[in-house]
Amino acid sequence: MASFNDSIIETFRANDGVVGAPFEGKTLVLLHHIGRRSGEEFVTPLVAAPDADGYVLCGSLGGAPQDPQWVANLEAGTGPATIELGPATTTADYEVVRPGDPSWEDTYGIWREYWPDAREYEKKTDRKFPVVRLKVAPSA
Repeated sequence: MASFNDSIIETFRANDGVVGAPFEGKTLVLLHHIGRRSGEEFVTPLVAAPDADGYVLCGSLGGAPQDPQWVANLEAGTGPATIELGPATTTADYEVVRPGDPSWEDTYGIWREYWPDAREYEKKTDRKFPVVRLKVAPSA
């Protein structure tokens, strides 16, 4: 998975955030997060569904049976997240929304409608995916 993500990151940075198939026409962000155990910085490319003054990210991990590590890393962190959005690097406040939270259905629905592979991911697992609301700073 690392080499796939590395390739996406390289393409993202070389093209001011534009990445082709299978992401053609979709917004991606590069999420910087700190490993809660390692203390290392990681960069994860994620589909970002536009929503009001920010974006919705989803911890689907392609339908894997477990949540991706970046979700737990955000939950363990403090302060805003750093994201690359197009050619800009900015900070974003965030909220992790887990299944069972009153806003989960609506928040997940935004991402589900935006990302065409969501329904396929759902078929691969019984878990419901956590989502993250990013509120991007006005200058981004």
